[in-house]
Amino acid sequence: MKLHADKPDRVAITGYGPGWIAVNGERHTTSLLIGANGTLQPWDCRTFAALTAEHFAGLADSNPELLIFGSGRLLRFPSPSVLRALLERGIGVETMDTGAACRTFNILAGEGRRVAAALILEA
Repeated sequence: MKLHADKPDRVAITGYGPGWIAVNGERHTTSLLIGANGTLQPWDCRTFAALTAEHFAGLADSNPELLIFGSGRLLRFPSPSVLRALLERGIGVETMDTGAACRTFNILAGEGRRVAAALILEA
């Protein structure tokens, strides 16, 4: 699916499909961490089953108001113990499949919200 950003000066997910996500037109084939402030980095979490608390601990340091978690092709909810670092800091977490997370991230980032996305990209 191809997506278009309302504000081209912000980081935006411009497309996604099986095995890829495009951010500002650049295609990525690994799981990603994306911040509305322009940060983009690979996320060392290849599958939902591999999730640990350490995967989310570093995200708390960037202090988003909301984390959009894309759980892969299927909607799956991580254990609260895995999300503890975020929840203890009052950071909201919304879980959805990765496609829905891409669309939601664009909407919230376009509104100027302090949002981050952690997106599992399954091959």
